[in-house]
Amino acid sequence: MASVEECRAALEHLTQRMAANADAAKAKLDFDRTLSCQIPDLGVAFRARLSGGQIHDVEEGDDPKAKLKLTAASDDLVALVQGKLSAASAWASGRIKIDASLMDIMKLRKLL
Repeated sequence: MASVEECRAALEHLTQRMAANADAAKAKLDFDRTLSCQIPDLGVAFRARLSGGQIHDVEEGDDPKAKLKLTAASDDLVALVQGKLSAASAWASGRIKIDASLMDIMKLRKLL
């Protein structure tokens, strides 16, 4: 099981990677949404904002009103961010759960 610090580091790494590719990400995801990442095996959640193709303001805590919600085990979250786990296959097998509107899921598919 990955630690809270490893999960936080994975999310920060994803944030930095998206910032480095902001123009390309913005072209694929030009929308503004609140994010929530639930990690049930650690009993922790993170919240952030997706805007301009980038993730902003990652902080610990839940956002029950988030428009995009990801639920994943700590190890799966870390593997997903490291590219060791395919988001599509993890979602299809039930290893991760994505709760979002159909339109938002279609937009998110562009990143997969």
